[in-house]
Amino acid sequence: MVCDRCILVIKEQLDKAGIEYNSVSLGEVQLNNEPTPEQLNNLNNNLTAIGFELLDDKKEKLVEKIKNIIISLIHRNEDGNNKKLSAILEERLQLDYHYLSNLFSATEGSTIEKYTIRQRIERVKELLTYNELSLSEIACQMEYSSVQHLSQQFKKETGLTPTQFRELKENTRKPIDKV
Repeated sequence: MVCDRCILVIKEQLDKAGIEYNSVSLGEVQLNNEPTPEQLNNLNNNLTAIGFELLDDKKEKLVEKIKNIIISLIHRNEDGNNKKLSAILEERLQLDYHYLSNLFSATEGSTIEKYTIRQRIERVKELLTYNELSLSEIACQMEYSSVQHLSQQFKKETGLTPTQFRELKENTRKPIDKV
């Protein structure tokens, strides 16, 4: 789950399946009690039909938590208190960063750093599309060291400069969960 609408859809599906829950947040559901196999099967079928999936593997769940932390930091402007991403992940997940990094790479076929860069570029695309902030303001908000650094990374990921992207009339942004 990567957005508030996703959370609403999951709540609806849990209610539809008759599964009681305490809370639903990005990538995680806290259940009141253990659902029956029939309820789980029903929920899984309904979620699959609308593009979601149940994760029951602990490693997959952990990778999903890593992604959700990164998404929260980047897309929700959650404050990381100027800490390095590695320190934030260690603190929130209570696991060694090297383990998390190796697990993420093995599961996703990409590094945490590359995933973070792709998420940052998608957020920059969003800000460029709104056309409310200058490139300098976007670079500052996204914590790039300079406009030049932002522009280089943007071009490397998209093949376009931020200015060229801003001038495009079609939307080439990706949904957060497809990054």
